[in-house]
Amino acid sequence: MTRDALVKTIGAETVGAVPARGAEDGESARVVFAAIAANLAITVTKFVAALVTGSASMLSEAVHSLVDTGNEALMLVGLKRSRKPPDERHPFGYARELYFWTFVVALVIFAGGAVVSIYEGVEKILHPQPVEQAWINFVVLGVAFVMEAISWVVALRAFNADRGEAGVFETVHASKDPTVFIVLFEDSAALVGLIIAAACLSADLLLDQPVYDGVGSILIGLVLAATAAFLAYETKSLLIGESARPDLVHGVRALVREENVVDHVNEVLTIHLGPKAVIVNLSLDVRNEVSAGQVEQALARIERRVKERFPEIRRVFTEVRAGEHQKRP
Repeated sequence: MTRDALVKTIGAETVGAVPARGAEDGESARVVFAAIAANLAITVTKFVAALVTGSASMLSEAVHSLVDTGNEALMLVGLKRSRKPPDERHPFGYARELYFWTFVVALVIFAGGAVVSIYEGVEKILHPQPVEQAWINFVVLGVAFVMEAISWVVALRAFNADRGEAGVFETVHASKDPTVFIVLFEDSAALVGLIIAAACLSADLLLDQPVYDGVGSILIGLVLAATAAFLAYETKSLLIGESARPDLVHGVRALVREENVVDHVNEVLTIHLGPKAVIVNLSLDVRNEVSAGQVEQALARIERRVKERFPEIRRVFTEVRAGEHQKRP
């Protein structure tokens, strides 16, 4: 290839399957499995308690746990499908499947959890009925709180492992792995819902006002709606496509600048296909006096060094231009 031909092309580096992300996916799956195990047991117990006592708050909590269990199953589907290798129709792989299914989770929380809970609460307020054998509800709420707290601690530890000194919301906004923070926020909403249910059932018993049971169901629905809106906003951004973290972009730019053949780095464009799958597109000006062979060797070195420094980078595409920066006034 001549030098003139080289500088007019866009070079695609290393075509192939995205390497497996076993360690990262394993941690995410462990968090999800822990949440599923807790929610399955809690769901059955809550439904039984709701049927026996007739409590709207307990029924809302049962629906909430059922929705959470289904959501975590959807996230496992996303994790599995995101590992599929590239094919002709999807040459960059299926990593974004994870983002799609987590966005679906946010929608299900709203439609399956918030709407049903608010509806049940309104019905109970309009047609109040006393809660029977209330002690059953308090026993179930106590057991559920312990189990949800265990799941919450597992999710919090996984979340804090990547958080460092950053704040919670700052970390969620910067995170490219939605599975951990979705489970964390679901469990947090569940714990808040359990506290609301216990408080409203207590008010029902102490004041002999069944309407408070319905109020508790509505409040639980509002908590779920707020959680769903927040998670939908965060996962939508990932689904559309977010750039890599600033230190990766700056690090790639610095590595490229170290090559003698490079006169100027025009752009370093990045996009996340998955939590640990990044594509980089470089735009470079090369020095006029270097040969095509030197440019090819430099590009190979750039790709190798970039991937060694940042293992999450799967492919590097390079647009090379002939010393245009030197000609600018």
